[in-house]
Amino acid sequence: MKERIELTERHVKRRWLAATMTILLGGCMVGPDYQRPPVTAPDVFRGSPISTAHDPESIADLKWFEVFSDEQLQELIRTALAQNYDLRDAVARVDAARANLGITRADQYPNFGVGADVNSIELSRQGQFTIPRGTSRQRTFGTVFLDLFTFEIDIWGRLRRATEAARADLLAADWNQKTVITTLVSDVATAYFNLLELDMELAIAKNTLATRDESLRLIKLQAQGGVATLLDVRQGEQLVYGAAESIPNTERQIEQTENQISLLLGRNPGPVTRGRLLTEQQTPPEVPAGLPSSLLERRPDIQAAEQNLIAANANIGVAKAAYFPQITLTGEFGYQSTALANLFSGSRRIWSFVPQVTQTIFDAGRITSGVELAEAQQRSALAQYENAIQTGFRDVSDALVQYQKVREVRAQRELLVTALQDRKRLAYMRYKGGVDTMLNALNSDQDLFVAELSLAQARLDELLSLVQLYKALGGGWQQ
Repeated sequence: MKERIELTERHVKRRWLAATMTILLGGCMVGPDYQRPPVTAPDVFRGSPISTAHDPESIADLKWFEVFSDEQLQELIRTALAQNYDLRDAVARVDAARANLGITRADQYPNFGVGADVNSIELSRQGQFTIPRGTSRQRTFGTVFLDLFTFEIDIWGRLRRATEAARADLLAADWNQKTVITTLVSDVATAYFNLLELDMELAIAKNTLATRDESLRLIKLQAQGGVATLLDVRQGEQLVYGAAESIPNTERQIEQTENQISLLLGRNPGPVTRGRLLTEQQTPPEVPAGLPSSLLERRPDIQAAEQNLIAANANIGVAKAAYFPQITLTGEFGYQSTALANLFSGSRRIWSFVPQVTQTIFDAGRITSGVELAEAQQRSALAQYENAIQTGFRDVSDALVQYQKVREVRAQRELLVTALQDRKRLAYMRYKGGVDTMLNALNSDQDLFVAELSLAQARLDELLSLVQLYKALGGGWQQ
């Protein structure tokens, strides 16, 4: 019975000892625990079509090569994702943040090491102590020791809060990398569509110039026969020179756009291979935006802003932990001898165990100011996070309205071009039949040229609005 009581008491003592060690080693973490700030999201995005307003599916859930079907554009984007300088920098920043997390997390664990030293000293016979002749003046001291551990007991959670902040920094860097990917996909697609639109402008200008050259030739022949006047000739020349002037300007923009794409692809300036024409690019009739609440999880810049907020919140705990004592344990074990031959013989062992407590008594308000700084940085990160959310809602709403209205504009300009093409045909027929003047024919030609350029711009705007909507919804980073 007595032995059973002793065993029970021993068991209870062990449990109390284990609980005490758990408290000492685990401790409590000072500072606030992170909680996601409440966000009031709208039920639907402003500008969403009624047919897709409550549809949980979103075009941003599609991968970029499912949205952009042009094979050549896909190849350009793949090259950019492999070689772009900004993306390579973002990847390196993720690696740096991951290494920093490893360094910070290592502080929570004991550090072990081993060391040895040998000191050889020769004393002077005429020094402070006289050494008799026949006595060796050389002394050799040897030490071999093992750092059993150097360990800071994280009672107040300073190291754990620092690790929490470093982990959030790593996630923020990773989301920033995804933001760079989204932006890169958008920039390459935008530049490529701009290039196709410039190609279309150049083709329109060359076709118009050829038509006007032929008209000017006919006008000059009529002027020689006394049918047309010098004013008709000058008006014809005006249209020819206007079309000719636009060609080198468009060619300049084409080469500069190609250089822009080359930079995005991380290569030297050069020509860019085209795929489909601008008029062959496909756009969906409706683009579901999804639910606003899902934007918080999908859009990478919002996710990065939240991770910055988490890091700032954890840094408050790091700053507050400075109010409390810092407890460090150091232990060593080894051998020491004045003669190397006897280093490991006899009673040469040495050991030490040093608990150390450090507590700041007076620092002229340094710790308090550090806490206030961390709290101010947390409030700043909170404001940036909330601003990122509202900016995301606005970007999506603007892009939805842009996409719908640009499609309406493009449809009207198509009708306008069709009408002006027929007007030009009729005007030249009336002029050649002697029923109408050359001025009306030339005016119809000029109006058609402007309308065709405007239609090309509307088709570009439609594609760019799709790109912008896809980016605003947080699409493009999915692999």
